[in-house]
Amino acid sequence: MSSFFHGGRTSEQATAIKAPASTTAGLPVVFGTAPLHLASDPAAVNRPVLCSSLSEAVAALGYSSDWEKFTLCEVMYSEFQLFNVSPVVFVNVLDTSKHKKTVSEQVVKIEDKVGKITDPVILSTLVVKTAASSGTTLKAGTDYEAAYDDDGNTVITALENGGMTSLSNVYCDFDAVDPSKVTADDIIGGVDRDGRNTGLEVLEDVFPTLRLVPGVVAAPGWSDNVEVAAVMKAKASSINEVFAAGAVLIDAPTDTLTKYTDVPAWKENNSITGIDEVLYWPMAKVGSKVFHMSTLAIGAIGVTDAANNDVPHKSPSNVAMSITGLCLKDGTEVIMTLPKARYLNENGIGTAINFIGGWKLWGNRTCAYPSNTDVKDAFISSRRMFRWYSQRFIQTFWSNVDDDINKRFIQLITDSANIDLNGLTALGYLLGGRIEFEADFNPTTNLLDGKVKFHTYLGVCVPAEDIENVLEVDPSYLQTLFTA
Repeated sequence: MSSFFHGGRTSEQATAIKAPASTTAGLPVVFGTAPLHLASDPAAVNRPVLCSSLSEAVAALGYSSDWEKFTLCEVMYSEFQLFNVSPVVFVNVLDTSKHKKTVSEQVVKIEDKVGKITDPVILSTLVVKTAASSGTTLKAGTDYEAAYDDDGNTVITALENGGMTSLSNVYCDFDAVDPSKVTADDIIGGVDRDGRNTGLEVLEDVFPTLRLVPGVVAAPGWSDNVEVAAVMKAKASSINEVFAAGAVLIDAPTDTLTKYTDVPAWKENNSITGIDEVLYWPMAKVGSKVFHMSTLAIGAIGVTDAANNDVPHKSPSNVAMSITGLCLKDGTEVIMTLPKARYLNENGIGTAINFIGGWKLWGNRTCAYPSNTDVKDAFISSRRMFRWYSQRFIQTFWSNVDDDINKRFIQLITDSANIDLNGLTALGYLLGGRIEFEADFNPTTNLLDGKVKFHTYLGVCVPAEDIENVLEVDPSYLQTLFTA
């Protein structure tokens, strides 16, 4: 194109300030087992499934009230029914092609032309016969129909003029889902022979597939296994080599730890001392339903973040929970007094109390406390703010990777980040913050090697964990006795 021009014109230049990226601070990524055989549109096993409603989760993963066998259903109920928060990323490790058992010639009684199988039948494998080994095989759609009821049972209904109408019993062969075959190794996962991530390794797949960074990692029903807890901590601390989740929720076992005084020793003996780990004891009840405390903590974190524009500056402690009591795994009631809760809290363990204002989640400290008292590591809210701001910074300036290192590049990042930090401060999410480009952090050898380092100072808000009012008699007020 010729450089000659005659007339008036305009052009555009990229804005010198970058808007901060939006992040989902408390996005839960939950690992466990789901009744995939009940799903209308089953999701792939060991894949992150983003759900924003109970109906969406049920369609992709199925639903069962047997939470001990199908642990993801507990989280579905809590998130979408008790707390009404979303979204949630579920990772189901139960593979119906592998975690199953074969049942042969189960006798099913037929009453009013209907029979029922209570085992979790995989419908595609069901064979219905008129008698045992020598019986005639009945035909689905001609002799009978088979479908799941609302409780996950398989209902076999005789069709008019079919070969089942006069039978009082039928004999059924089928494969049934067997959740007992899922082990801690399935939750821990790894890489399968096709090179695909399984179990907790699927954390690596969340951002590439969903463009969302994990904020909370949990595995209710499994995290009380110390091996699972250790891998959760390791994987959550380095996601895609650049991100880290702000909270790894762990449940202390309530079958072996039946006294609150036993929990701190278990925590220390099993190295549940990570800066991002948050440990809870015991379990909780809502009527007859029993929940892991980590499940309820996911909801409390979600409610708190939602009330604060998705900025995790506020502690989830003292947040209301719609529970009716605390218990052990076998249902034994646990009475949690304030001194007992304080003992757990001062050892870096969260719980719940019913003291003033109903049931509340109770505890501000990460598992790093009390051995680590650094404010950025010891408080849940501080830890989550550091992780959240790191995610925000990385996503905002990722497009500037490989730009030329010059003054304009440095100014773009420092100006944009300082404007963002000032905004967070003005909104009350930080006490203050600034970013600097310091010579001490950037020796010439590093700059020549393409390495640039900035230094950000964050004034995080610390929860008012201990509020004390000192009362004193002031004798001067006796003088009021002599005034008119």
